[in-house]
Amino acid sequence: MTHALDAHIERGLEDLRALVALPSVSAQGRMLPETAAFVADLLRAEGFQVEQFDGEVAPILLAEAGDGPFTLLIYNHYDVQPEDPLELWDSPPFVLTEREGRLYGRGASDDKGEIASRLAAVRAVREQCGGRLPLKIKWLIEGEEEVGSPSLEGFVQAHAERLRADGCWWEFGGISEGGQPILSLGLKGVMCVELRCRVAQSDLHSSLGAVIDNPLYRLARAVASLRDEQGRVTIPGFLDDVRPPSGADLDAIARIPGDGQPVRDAFGVSRPLATGRDYNERTNLLPVVNVNGWGGGYQGEGSKTVLPAEGFVKLDFRLVPDQDPEKILAALRAHLAAQGLSDIEVTELEAHQRPARADAAHPFVQACIAAAREAHGAEPVVHPSSGASGPMFAFTAPAALGGLDVPCVTAGIGNHAGRVHAPNENILREHFGRGVAFGVALMTRLAGADTAK
Repeated sequence: MTHALDAHIERGLEDLRALVALPSVSAQGRMLPETAAFVADLLRAEGFQVEQFDGEVAPILLAEAGDGPFTLLIYNHYDVQPEDPLELWDSPPFVLTEREGRLYGRGASDDKGEIASRLAAVRAVREQCGGRLPLKIKWLIEGEEEVGSPSLEGFVQAHAERLRADGCWWEFGGISEGGQPILSLGLKGVMCVELRCRVAQSDLHSSLGAVIDNPLYRLARAVASLRDEQGRVTIPGFLDDVRPPSGADLDAIARIPGDGQPVRDAFGVSRPLATGRDYNERTNLLPVVNVNGWGGGYQGEGSKTVLPAEGFVKLDFRLVPDQDPEKILAALRAHLAAQGLSDIEVTELEAHQRPARADAAHPFVQACIAAAREAHGAEPVVHPSSGASGPMFAFTAPAALGGLDVPCVTAGIGNHAGRVHAPNENILREHFGRGVAFGVALMTRLAGADTAK
């Protein structure tokens, strides 16, 4: 990274400061139109033509600028997670605060830091090219990602022709503890469900547990039947459609350094399910079920001898290509029925997202890897898939399935201790600058006609 970018980096951090100050919490419907308007103004100031569309929860922005042999689609989101629990923040969540080289604030990483660093890179490229962009940029920014992007798939299908591109720079990415850029070529799908069991119209005296079943026991039976002690899902048929990894996938995984120890250290993990190569294979290639929360009965101080009338469990399933969430939901219901638990109600929560993965040999993927190597001065770590989820399927899927058939690559400014979705979310100031440098290197490289289709 050269000093020539210093002014753009500082201006980008000012943009980030203003963005973090807007509490655009989509789960609570807070400040979404206002934040969309602010982002639109930032884009217009850099020469983008911006249109705003209504979404189910928040406005969607589609911006275009530049001209050249390559069309780059950029996807970001301006909404953030709730700041709760507020008492665990060491500084106000909506005030960007610097401490020892880290910048803290809700959205500093996910995803306002990414927006600000990319916009700073656009400014730098325009300056280097005499005020013009040497490639076509289409920038899609939504405000519903943190609630499952319920409007996005329909929006992409309705505006497919306008969104056609040669490659898509996805909304996040990371930098390792040792300074290596981390790129992912796909995302896992996600399906969130709630299991609910009721045995009576109201809570009962616990003495009746001798003759009346307990909904929490039934839910415990249900949850215990979903996976084994190694965390592998045991629902019959669950793995039937899993796409076998390619040779390129396995080669990439073999080159991933480490086995998650920095994450275990950062979060004080005491019960890891995988270490060594198995850690990276599971993160990239293995579907999983997680228990997100459990409720029912008395949960106050002391004891209350009660037999609860009902209880619930919230789960999420992280899926890999080519698993279909609808088929997984049907398999879950069939599995519970086979266990004698058909009285447990299964409800899908929010919109599910299907898994997606790009071909590692695609020219756009290779251009991203080369740009990351140039900007960071280190060999990139390439993951065939992130362990996280997002609405990528609508972009990578073939046209026959309603997608854009465009490869997506994640590359960004996150870090293993960034506490995304948690109190004290943060980025490193140095990583923000590297993100700007990567954006400049990528856009400059893509401006060459040899990278276009």
